[in-house]
Amino acid sequence: MKKQKSLYRSIFWVAVITLLILSVPLVAMRFTDEVNWSLTDFIIMGSLIFSTGLSYVMLTRSSSNTISRIAFAMAIASTFLIVWVNLAVGLIGSGPNAANLMYAGIVAIVIIGTFISRLTTKGMEWVMFTATIALVLFAAIQLLTKMNEYPGSSVTEIIAVNGFFAILFGISGLLFRYVTMKQLSTRNSS
Repeated sequence: MKKQKSLYRSIFWVAVITLLILSVPLVAMRFTDEVNWSLTDFIIMGSLIFSTGLSYVMLTRSSSNTISRIAFAMAIASTFLIVWVNLAVGLIGSGPNAANLMYAGIVAIVIIGTFISRLTTKGMEWVMFTATIALVLFAAIQLLTKMNEYPGSSVTEIIAVNGFFAILFGISGLLFRYVTMKQLSTRNSS
């Protein structure tokens, strides 16, 4: 019963934080014409923020290991950033571009991999490294197919964007690996 109350309290706070974050553009719209969100923008961003917070709560609620929580936070935050930036401006070229759909593959790898891994640190390690490798492959595909010639795109941008996200997922994978190794050494010493 106490765990259930704690879960409800966590969900409540995720909702409150989501509303507070959404209030920033809402208030900004009152003072400037540069912020112009539609109801759809608020719904999409609210759903994205709430689902990100809820994912963190659900994935870390049974973990008492701080490093594991940080690894999950990095994985969730990296996935959030890919979706958010892609929806806001696109990662390849300027504006909407079908090539940006490639990044849905990263989101699929993370979500499906998380379920398949059953939240084991060893499984999550492999999910993060798979996302890292996929991003490196995306960069190679984008350069080989000359997506750097799209308006608003360049070789530097493609390498920087994919490299940035690959590093984030890679660090998360290394953190999961650290937790896995620590668990193995604890088991072996007992």
